[in-house]
Amino acid sequence: MTIKPLESLPPTETFEMESGLKLVPRLKLNFTVYPLTPSVTKSLDEWKLKRALIEFLKSSFSAPVIVPEEDLVIKRIKQLKTRKCGDPLARGTLFVRDLAFLKTANKRYEEEEEEVTALEKKFLDWRQLLVEKLDGIELNLEGFKFKLTVFIPECDNFEQMKRNWEEFYAFGNQGYSRSGSQGPDTITLRGAPSRWFAEPWVSSKPSMLVTHTIFSTFGSIRNLNIAVDDDFGKDGNEDGEDIISGLHCKITVQFEKHRDFYNALKVLSGRSLQKQGSRLWADYEVTWEKDGFTQYSRIQTSGNGSRMKEISARQFKNEALGRQRYSGSIPDDSRRKRFKE
Repeated sequence: MTIKPLESLPPTETFEMESGLKLVPRLKLNFTVYPLTPSVTKSLDEWKLKRALIEFLKSSFSAPVIVPEEDLVIKRIKQLKTRKCGDPLARGTLFVRDLAFLKTANKRYEEEEEEVTALEKKFLDWRQLLVEKLDGIELNLEGFKFKLTVFIPECDNFEQMKRNWEEFYAFGNQGYSRSGSQGPDTITLRGAPSRWFAEPWVSSKPSMLVTHTIFSTFGSIRNLNIAVDDDFGKDGNEDGEDIISGLHCKITVQFEKHRDFYNALKVLSGRSLQKQGSRLWADYEVTWEKDGFTQYSRIQTSGNGSRMKEISARQFKNEALGRQRYSGSIPDDSRRKRFKE
């Protein structure tokens, strides 16, 4: 497990969590493809666009940016035949996972905090340069010209989210949330693989106990909610209706302290989730909640503020009983390893 304080974690370092999970650094960029040739009516050749972008990234920077084909996702726009002139042809996502070149220090620092600050600045400057070079580039694919617009999604831009909540609490909400706090304390994570948050040997559905243990890495939790997230990944995807139900879950966490919320959002932003023993990446989306733990507000009834806590306690109790029911087939040393502090 990582013992370094969250405040001292640079954006290029992996963060280990409970249950064999870890958060691996990466850069995510979204882009939109527009035609520059008026006569373009056929569908975009996705493979040729991928090859052109990969070659551009390799040759346009002093330190080549290496992107495998599987980390460049392109989705066609629906109803291409009825689109109007100037409408986009496709949207895509680019992941840069090899950030090792950013870790090379040009000098030694006396203090760890100074080194982390320098790494953060180096990463942000490089990210900005990458966006500036990619945004607006024109590509010629067999005589047809296309233009790309590129941006950093807000869920991966911690600095922008921080500016947004500071502005919201300073001007848009009279400095208070519904829960009475003077700053946000709740995050929502979408696209988390349900099985990775499940209780082994008990169920394939996400577990309140396991999820609570995982997110307690960031600090004390006040409220927690887990829901099926079948809509994740459907936006702009022609094959979205074929996504298996229950594959992903949405996790909402309210922390006791704003500082824990701050650290959690900063560490979760700009990283992908990976499970020990798996080669798959979970490229989730994370954001902050303006109204705090809304599920808590909806379930509350007038004069009965403990109902949500009672429901959560009941869920924890049921899962604990389920674990006891299956504990006979689990070796004692295995149980100690899984729940080791």
